[in-house]
Amino acid sequence: MKYLVTGVAGFIGSAVSERLCAAGHEVIGIDNLNDYYEVSLKHDRLKRIEHENLTFIELDLADREGIAELFAQQKFDRVIHLAAQAGVRYSIDNPMAYADSNLVGHLAILEGCRHNKVEHLVYASSSSVYGLNQKMPFHTADSVDHPISLYAATKKSNELMAHTYSHLYDVPTTGLRFFTVYGPWSRPDMAMFKFANLIVAGKEIDIYNNGDMMRDFTYIDDIVEGIIRVQDRVPAKQPDWTVEQGSPATSSAPYRVFILAMVAQLN
Repeated sequence: MKYLVTGVAGFIGSAVSERLCAAGHEVIGIDNLNDYYEVSLKHDRLKRIEHENLTFIELDLADREGIAELFAQQKFDRVIHLAAQAGVRYSIDNPMAYADSNLVGHLAILEGCRHNKVEHLVYASSSSVYGLNQKMPFHTADSVDHPISLYAATKKSNELMAHTYSHLYDVPTTGLRFFTVYGPWSRPDMAMFKFANLIVAGKEIDIYNNGDMMRDFTYIDDIVEGIIRVQDRVPAKQPDWTVEQGSPATSSAPYRVFILAMVAQLN
């Protein structure tokens, strides 16, 4: 099977691509190699996952013509869309970077899937969509209409855009709300890296919210396993679905949204 993996030089994208190549699939991986964090780490990840089944193309999601040409030439069976401008705090000072990558880029991927009859689009949403939601534990049926960062707003928009394409054009889409991912080769701006660096330096770790803060962390191997399981479960139309009986994460269209921690229920 032929896959497009966006964000192939990223933490999750590189791990997913490695798994797909090992299973004998052909992977075309794209990444713009931006400098949000050390580009050298991205190059090192690409070196680590070198494989005869993997082809790397440096390409920006916001390059609409380039993305359209890629889809037309390669004829992908499935797409795993993991590329995005990450970071909640970074979005405060750099809003246009999020519009270009997370909105324009996501739409370019949806258009590519639409016009080239891709079998299944799996894309990364985020736990940040829960915003001001106080209900615990989180559920896909919860309201996610009050994001508190531009990053979260773009991820909520991604889910809405995906549903629109599933409804209008029968593009099968599955969104995955990731909670903080950790493990080997992770991003240096993430909490685990910061904790480790402070411990090594003999410094105190800052504790917020009087120590009452709770956070979910997910190990990279579990994330990869979840993605692999989900991409094999292509959503179908549900003609009997109604708004009254459904949740915001389901639809009459071939569309689903999961909290990835719950994907373990899938065989």
